[in-house]
Amino acid sequence: MPQPPANVDTRRPVILCVDDEPSILSALRRLFRTHGYQVLLAESGQAGLEMLAREPVDLVISDMRMPEMDGVVFLEHVRKRWPDILRLLLTGYADITSIMGAINRGEIYRYVAKPWDDNDIILTVQGALDRSVLVREKKRLEALVLRQNEELKAVNASLEVKVEERTSELKQANGALNSANERLKTNFITSIKMFTALIELRDSKLAGHSRRVAELSRRLAQALALDSKQSQELFVAGLLHAIGKVGFDDELLGTPISNMNPRQLETYRKHPARAEQLLMPLGELKGTLEIIAAQLERFDGSGYPLGTSGRHIVLGARILAVASDYDSLQIGVAEPRQLSQQMAQTIIIQRKGRQYDPVVIDAFESMFRGIGPDDSSIDSARERATKSIDLQPEMVLSRDLISPSGLLLLTAGHILDDAVIRKIMSFERSTDVKLTLYIWHGSRDDKS
Repeated sequence: MPQPPANVDTRRPVILCVDDEPSILSALRRLFRTHGYQVLLAESGQAGLEMLAREPVDLVISDMRMPEMDGVVFLEHVRKRWPDILRLLLTGYADITSIMGAINRGEIYRYVAKPWDDNDIILTVQGALDRSVLVREKKRLEALVLRQNEELKAVNASLEVKVEERTSELKQANGALNSANERLKTNFITSIKMFTALIELRDSKLAGHSRRVAELSRRLAQALALDSKQSQELFVAGLLHAIGKVGFDDELLGTPISNMNPRQLETYRKHPARAEQLLMPLGELKGTLEIIAAQLERFDGSGYPLGTSGRHIVLGARILAVASDYDSLQIGVAEPRQLSQQMAQTIIIQRKGRQYDPVVIDAFESMFRGIGPDDSSIDSARERATKSIDLQPEMVLSRDLISPSGLLLLTAGHILDDAVIRKIMSFERSTDVKLTLYIWHGSRDDKS
């Protein structure tokens, strides 16, 4: 039997339940063990702290009302001593003050009311653990970027020594450094594209949705003469706009918006806020987060979550709403059936002034007037379409290479070599498809 990779954590998540009622602890143990979790029990806050000092734990569920040490005090101790352990509050009392204390002092992930619904508490725990995985992955990526920055510092130090010895090497060294910085920027965008592609694997009709939304958002930004920083923030917002749906169950994810019941709609409308929470630790994405958080606002003020209207809605969100809804109408996310490009355009334009900003719709109309919606802003005079048999090393991709199913294979700017060309041809043979690649004309120095 094949073994999992060495860096994959295969142990079952460990949950510590703290409650002074043995019957409650027994019920929780039965429930979580049935779903494959390891369960530890403690009948007081002090016993829970002692157990945490001995055992590795992923998540703590604590009762609110306990003698000697209540849930607020206990969770506050847990936060201070083990900040990475997720914390949930279990309460049977409608005590807002106590709940707010647990939120502010214990920084709990969520509270669960007694008596609980088994399915709800399992979904809450799974959502908390999934969030923990994302947080750990974020820290890993941050550490990776930090290490790369340190490597770049070492390269800079080495170049400073060499520049005194050989003036002729200065241009070459500076070129290498600029290239490394560009690669870092490119790798950041590529990582986001790959991450969104993994999320879209849950539903085949979503394949490529975020990428298309990002591209259309950037084209609208250019049509509205936004500067490069705003355009880049909007492009990243398009890639990440659906990340808040990561916790949706399969039924909700596969239900068209127009067919959702009130409970599903309530959950759906919270996905921008959830995305903002997930991405908030990344301070450099502040502008992007503002766009994502307001993507469901409507120009007439009837949107969510704040009911903001008109120009009070951040411009990037007004653009993102048009781009996202336009693609959603075509792939069956907004409506039960997939609409044609022309029909989707008509519906978007009809909602001008009500759901969408008239200025953005004017740009949307002018962009599609007389051209196909799949035309890109790529300068066609500087690129050519190429089949795999004609590929040569040192060629540079001018567009992302996307499989027929919508998966990202290679990103724009990738420099081909013999190994990559062989992999492309092998992919074509194994999938019985023929790919079209777009290659820049001229030398690498001409690419911008």
